[in-house]
Amino acid sequence: MYYYQRLRDLREDKDKTQADIAKLLGISRQHYSLYEKGERELPMHHFITLAKFYGVTLDYLAGIIQKPEKLYR
Repeated sequence: MYYYQRLRDLREDKDKTQADIAKLLGISRQHYSLYEKGERELPMHHFITLAKFYGVTLDYLAGIIQKPEKLYR
């Protein structure tokens, strides 16, 4: 699975809109939409923010592993 598909799945699982996540990242909804479509690469600092927000590892968010491992805090 590509990471941009996972971005959408995680967002929808949390019942969040693209506008909600864009606000979290400090960008426009249109800009965030490009990440979910795979039309723009997600910067590492956004990957980290989203992994923390969703409570998953970077490996899961990036699509490297298929089982969602929780972050250890």
